Amino acid sequence: MGQVGVRVSVIIPTHNEAGAIERVLGDLPSDIATEVIVVDSNSTDGTPEIAARMGARVIQEPRRGYGQACLTGLAAANSPDVVVFLDGDYSDRPAELPIVLAPILEGRADITLGSRLHKGRSAGALPWHQTFGNRLAASLIRLLYGLEITDLGPFRAARADVLRALALEETTYGWAVEMILKGALAGYGVVEVPVSYHPRIGQSKISGTLKGTLGAAWFILSLIVRYYFRHRRTGTPWPA
Repeated sequence: MGQVGVRVSVIIPTHNEAGAIERVLGDLPSDIATEVIVVDSNSTDGTPEIAARMGARVIQEPRRGYGQACLTGLAAANSPDVVVFLDGDYSDRPAELPIVLAPILEGRADITLGSRLHKGRSAGALPWHQTFGNRLAASLIRLLYGLEITDLGPFRAARADVLRALALEETTYGWAVEMILKGALAGYGVVEVPVSYHPRIGQSKISGTLKGTLGAAWFILSLIVRYYFRHRRTGTPWPA
């Protein structure tokens, strides 16, 4: 799949990201992104207005959950070939979109994951417990699924037809890992690429709170184990 004529939809979930969303949208390569969809969940700081002023299509999603926002954006995307998911807090750098897209556009992958642990990242960008949790989850995926990844970063891309085939349904923190697990079990090519990572602008909804950290850890680790044993019970062979 070449880049010419490829429709790329970028989906950005937001909740009170007024301090960051202008930078995120401003740094997106306009010659690559066909459309930008900001899915906003009950922001009270003017995030949707800023995003609309910057040219993004804003969709209100009052139901809580990161996965819910991503699913809503995916359902609203206008006939994309590739879908990109990116946080609205400016911790990932939107200018690195070509890095995330390259394996798909070159036909080397169906899903790409931006790893924050390969490339230089700013001090304190990832709290120690978040780094540990991501490494633990990635290690468990390597052990159980044989998929060589190091991180579960939010900056990622996938072919739109693959996303439709995977029938993603998790509405909470588990959505990000569901894509990886279902993709691996279905035999799709999942490739990791290095991306930079920086301290987010504003308060984290997950790692910044004890409740968020524990909730994310529970959903992610339990999903990894549950999908593994569900697959074993069905007796279907593992992808080659």
